[in-house]
Amino acid sequence: MNRRHLISTTALLVMSGSVWAQAYPNRVVKLQVPFAPGGTTDIVARVIAEPLGKALGQSVVVENKAGGGGVVGANETAKSAPDGYSLGVATVSTTAANPAINPKIPYNPITDFTPIINIAATPNVIAVHPSFPAHDYKGFVAELKKNPGRYSYSSSGTGGIGHLQTELWKSLAGVFITHIPYRGAGPALNDTVAGQVPIIFDNMPSAMPFIQTGKLIPIVVAAPQRLPQLPNVPTFKEVGLEPVNRMAYYGIYGPKNLPKEVIEKVSAGVKKALQDPAVAKRIQDTGSLVVGNSPEEFAAQIKAEYEVYKKVVDQQKLKLD
Repeated sequence: MNRRHLISTTALLVMSGSVWAQAYPNRVVKLQVPFAPGGTTDIVARVIAEPLGKALGQSVVVENKAGGGGVVGANETAKSAPDGYSLGVATVSTTAANPAINPKIPYNPITDFTPIINIAATPNVIAVHPSFPAHDYKGFVAELKKNPGRYSYSSSGTGGIGHLQTELWKSLAGVFITHIPYRGAGPALNDTVAGQVPIIFDNMPSAMPFIQTGKLIPIVVAAPQRLPQLPNVPTFKEVGLEPVNRMAYYGIYGPKNLPKEVIEKVSAGVKKALQDPAVAKRIQDTGSLVVGNSPEEFAAQIKAEYEVYKKVVDQQKLKLD
């Protein structure tokens, strides 16, 4: 190969790389939700998908892939091609709680993904069916202590944040209730609202509509302070259980080795979407807080949360059901 040919080839490669970067995305982008429709992860994903698509200039299509407390969908995202067309919604369940309790998780939550941006921080809530004998925290705990093993609670799945936070709360509160795992918050909510399971530990966005209509009664929330939407409901910190007072996160990530151009475009697109007052209001109306941090900050957040739940699992000797 002569020098002129080498220079031409190098120039072509540089130009093609530049064109690729400018062209992304040139087709539909998939945003995978690792839970069934109807839960908080699904709600946040659908709120951000349309404005993100407008910012990127291509449609962003939400796909649900439930199973294994979020593991099935998260693993598919981890194993997808690192081209920016298969992204996923990162949750505490899939990147921290489930990996902390399940030694058979097929991915490493720290090394097998490229964190891009945290969209929102979401309070969690323990709520009960209206038929439950107590509708305040003190009475709730008293009823459970009076009848150990009589009641059960639903969650979005074994190893999810609802499961681990409830187990942590149980150990600190000195109560026993049986865990009933589902394939997502949507199905768990449906059975709790129907009265088939009396208690649920869920995220505020998916639980709030049922709380607002009186189909669920909020007992205690995991949030920095009382929520404006639920001014009479105490936080876990207020009832003396600050270790349980942890919010969930809902962000976007992709498989490891995502190109820098993809990270920057998706991050910028989400930030632009979050600057829209209408989009921000839809998120805030669910009880969530808008975040929109950097890829580096989100990566550090995921690592820190994983370490917290790993410590919880080890200290409480929690194991899969």
